[in-house]
Formats: sequence, structure tokens, C-alpha cells
Amino acid sequence: MTQQDLEMIVKSALFAVAPDLEGSDVIPTQTFRDQFEIDSMDFLNFAIGLSKAVGLDIPEADYPQLETLDGCVAYLQRRKRP
Repeated sequence: MTQQDLEMIVKSALFAVAPDLEGSDVIPTQTFRDQFEIDSMDFLNFAIGLSKAVGLDIPEADYPQLETLDGCVAYLQRRKRP
């Protein structure tokens, strides 16, 4: 998967949790919580949705790596490599 593909997957998982944000610009280096004021339950649902979307088990210990768009993409690139 390309970086652009992964960005689309991350945004899709984010917008599934907060549909009112769809179409919003996502600043790659700013945390989702700061940008969109999502709460911890929304973030948990985002992480679960992302896990399902990419077919990977994402342990809770790794959630801090998912706080930004860039962080999510880098994490997924590391995990998806053979």
C-alpha cells in the first residue's frame, strides 16, 4: 500500500467515528484530539475501526503512535511490511 492509500484508510476510519468531520483538512502532524476535539471513546472507536480496516491487531500500548495522521501512516507502514 502506498502512503496515500494508508492516509485514505486512516481518514476513513476517523470520519467513520466522527462523520461531521468528513471533508475537513487533516493536519498530518497535529493530534486528532487537538484538531477535532474527539474524546477518548471516539479515539478508542477510531483505533478499533482502523484495526479492522487494515486487518491488523493494534495493541492498546501502541495507541499513542496513532494520535496523528503521520503517526498512523508510519505505524501502519512498519506493521504491514513482511
